[in-house]
Amino acid sequence: MTWSPTSSARLAERDEVALCVDFGSTFTKAGLVDLRCGRIVARAEHATTLPGPDGTGDILDGYDACVAALADADPRALAAEVLACSSAGGGLRIAVVGNEELVTAEAGRRVALSSGGKVVAVLAAASRAADSAAWRTLSHTTRPDVVLLTGGTDGGNSEVLLEAARGLVAGGWTGPVVVAGNVDARAEVGAILGAVPHVLADNVVPQIGVLAPESARTAVREMFLAHVIGGKHLSARSDFAGMVRGATPDVVLTGVEVLATGVGDVVVVDVGGATTDVHSVVELDPDSVGREVVATTRVTRTVEGDLGMRWSALSTVTDLPELADAARRRHDDPAFLPDTDAERDADEQIARAAVGLALRRHAGRSKVVLSPEGRVVERTGKDLRRVGLLVGSGGVLRHGRPGVAGRVLAGSTGDVGGGWQLPSHPRVVVDDDYVLAAAGLLAAAHPEAAYRLAMTLTGPDAG
Repeated sequence: MTWSPTSSARLAERDEVALCVDFGSTFTKAGLVDLRCGRIVARAEHATTLPGPDGTGDILDGYDACVAALADADPRALAAEVLACSSAGGGLRIAVVGNEELVTAEAGRRVALSSGGKVVAVLAAASRAADSAAWRTLSHTTRPDVVLLTGGTDGGNSEVLLEAARGLVAGGWTGPVVVAGNVDARAEVGAILGAVPHVLADNVVPQIGVLAPESARTAVREMFLAHVIGGKHLSARSDFAGMVRGATPDVVLTGVEVLATGVGDVVVVDVGGATTDVHSVVELDPDSVGREVVATTRVTRTVEGDLGMRWSALSTVTDLPELADAARRRHDDPAFLPDTDAERDADEQIARAAVGLALRRHAGRSKVVLSPEGRVVERTGKDLRRVGLLVGSGGVLRHGRPGVAGRVLAGSTGDVGGGWQLPSHPRVVVDDDYVLAAAGLLAAAHPEAAYRLAMTLTGPDAG
């Protein structure tokens, strides 16, 4: 993404406010943003109203309740431009198909995550894993929303990519496909897919050691808007599809990119009930980049599906047996809310474990190894040591007791030993007002307001 707060796009006088909405899996959050100053002037939220098994209910029922509450605070909400993102109905489910797991399948997985998707399957088409049964399972059991088809460097072998396209069609896949492999084979892959909806993007691995995610990320977003939003049948009203600009994690990552233009290197960790997501925008130091066949990128998102506060609580505390009973209560009753200091302590301890593991997996580590040149430092993952701002997100941080962010993030900054490349001395803030999602929604049409809004995270006088 190329973005600047001095973009030529300007606010029209009539564009005084915009309504930014996040249709979440549990809650629908809405904020009315004053575009002139880049501030949220009113907020509302409502339980997300998904259609029931009998077909009754509509996701816009909760949205209507939010608008009514906002209008009570500021009547401009009734006529405001609406920009929305969504992770409701399971969010965006992506299957990745690559030549082999080490390079293109892994590259595709990283691109899928940066596109705001939950990766539900990874198939290495060059291995026996992608036989006819695997293609049928993908089509009829796994049921992703989008398939990201990768494989081969530009100008290299194209046969496995072509065979993968044939396998998808033969296996009965009829959903959208983003083709992001060897560009020399794109036209032939498109011909094989035929009537299957598809977009031809640039190669995510144009050459070994290079990861180029942006074209595929844009194409996934296009497919999400064109095929997934309506396909989930979350609303019978036509205005829902017109509101949504992208999957919530993709939009949040855009908001993190906007924030980074003002503060430099930044990391955001979002602790949810089922997953803990880490978003980072870090300028890469060539001397600290690990020697990996799939390169680290400046803009990165990772999703840890085994770390969370409710559905994933048990796996989060695997190495903390003293929290096993508390984790079981939360796993068995995801709606559980702590009502005693002891239970609030347990919530914070589970969150601390989730944050610590998620940040370590995102950051990687450095170690001294022996090489023909002698003792050298070998690094894997993304070096976060120079990050100046660490943003916490998630209900446990937004609704916790005073000082919760410091307690939860303790042990995830500074020199914790083991070579972990964690932020050394970051400033820590909490995104209490869902600013990053709103900034990501505003970035394209209202870049100056997006910038000012993102910068509110750094202090009352920033931006």
